[in-house]
Amino acid sequence: MFSAEIEIMTQPQSLTSIPELRAQIRQWRAGDESIALVPTMGALHAGHIALVALARQHCRRVIVSIFVNPTQFGPTEDFLRYPRSLEIDLEKLASAGADAAYYPGANAMYPAGFATTISLAGPALAGLEDRFRPTHFQGVATIVAKLLLQASPDAAIFGEKDFQQLAVIRQMVRDLDIPVEIIGAPTFREPDGLALSSRNIYLDARQRTFAPDLHQAMQWAARRIREGVTIPDALRDASASISASGFVIDYLEVRDSATLAAPRTAQNPAELRLLAAARMGQTRLIDNIPVGG
Repeated sequence: MFSAEIEIMTQPQSLTSIPELRAQIRQWRAGDESIALVPTMGALHAGHIALVALARQHCRRVIVSIFVNPTQFGPTEDFLRYPRSLEIDLEKLASAGADAAYYPGANAMYPAGFATTISLAGPALAGLEDRFRPTHFQGVATIVAKLLLQASPDAAIFGEKDFQQLAVIRQMVRDLDIPVEIIGAPTFREPDGLALSSRNIYLDARQRTFAPDLHQAMQWAARRIREGVTIPDALRDASASISASGFVIDYLEVRDSATLAAPRTAQNPAELRLLAAARMGQTRLIDNIPVGG
């Protein structure tokens, strides 16, 4: 009997509309319970489950949203083939102890006549992801703002793997006075160092063998910078190593961790972040690490 009761307790409430979401939130608020939101696009992996665990440390209730957001995909990107696995995701959330799964349809999030987006500057125009995906962060900011307003959580959890995205969201929340704490979670990695991503399933066996070389070269570059090698020299050598593994590099940059601006002369490595995006075949991988170790 006890184990059956635990199973019932761990099944997440399925919410598919804004009224359902808000009704559940009102019920929790009536009991003075704190709420965390974990926004995702589904295809959940161990990194997402780690976000749920972190959310549980901060709040009594955890909502995980699942929505493949069309407005953050460019016209040549993989929106139609992006992995979707709702039933499996719900099973994983039950095991993780999420209290609710919120998976609205596109019409609920972008109803007929929808005409509002968020204009961005600051870290959204840092010359990193925005150089290659110029409409991406506008779509991200718009959907995240909607989710935060719909759920009104006390905290929202985002992975540091999408480091520029995390900076954009923090800036937006500050600028628009949205009353939520944004919590960044460390990047979750495979044993060989490859950052977990829903898009890793696109890698074939050979590509998967070489994919961790991106992270290894970044670690090497960061270590050399700490040892006194100039940033241009460290990046040049790391770029050569990454390219030799079969990657086509979009960017490999050292930036200020707080602002994503170019580093100042002789800036403390502890204040710096190394960020990269590179393509292995048709798969685009992103990663970042602190330079200061």
